[in-house]
Amino acid sequence: MDSRAKTSARVIYNYYLACSEKDDQLNKEVETRTEKDDCDPVGRILEGFHRFKTTKFDKYPELYRELAEGQSPKFLVFACSDSRVSPSHVLDFQPGEAFMVRNIANLVPAFNQLRYSGVGATIEYAVATLEVENILVIGHSRCGGIERLMTLPEDGSTANDFVDDWVKIGLPAKAKVKAQFGHLPLPEQIHKCEKGVSSSGRSSPPLRRPSPRVASRSSPSLRHQDSRSSTT
Repeated sequence: MDSRAKTSARVIYNYYLACSEKDDQLNKEVETRTEKDDCDPVGRILEGFHRFKTTKFDKYPELYRELAEGQSPKFLVFACSDSRVSPSHVLDFQPGEAFMVRNIANLVPAFNQLRYSGVGATIEYAVATLEVENILVIGHSRCGGIERLMTLPEDGSTANDFVDDWVKIGLPAKAKVKAQFGHLPLPEQIHKCEKGVSSSGRSSPPLRRPSPRVASRSSPSLRHQDSRSSTT
């Protein structure tokens, strides 16, 4: 390991330790903040930025100078948009560690240049340009997207403009749950699907059928993480 890499590792390690020491204090602040009904959105944003600047950015300038020069994340993370399961919080990612995609139900659509190109572009950039080494799909319990997937009307009717079409990406996972656990009550089927979407890979066909540019690169390892405990 060269001197620059050692310095970077030491700075990140010190940053990690400092963040860990603040966990209890931040948790108390979050609990207090969530108990308030009269939230001032602008004030909350300004307060959050000020805390970041004074406790992180100003305190570790070397780390942020290095990050300003470029990024070399080791992970590409697919996670749900659910506000309760931020990957940076659940997995304690530090700046520069993870390139992220967040969407309803942490789904990964099949390769298609005409639809879902935003996800395709992220995968391509992460693998072909950033050369990430690991792809992580992280799911969670009580997911509204998975619940909608499992309760889609059989007649094809829809109650919204985008959500129903999006969650249909997970129809293979739903079919598997229905075939194996169709005798169970609906809440248990939803629970099985939540687990299946994040662990079976059936909702993530592009990782098996990548774009030509992605396929030309060495394949990163695919991992699945279940964060159900964070919302139960």
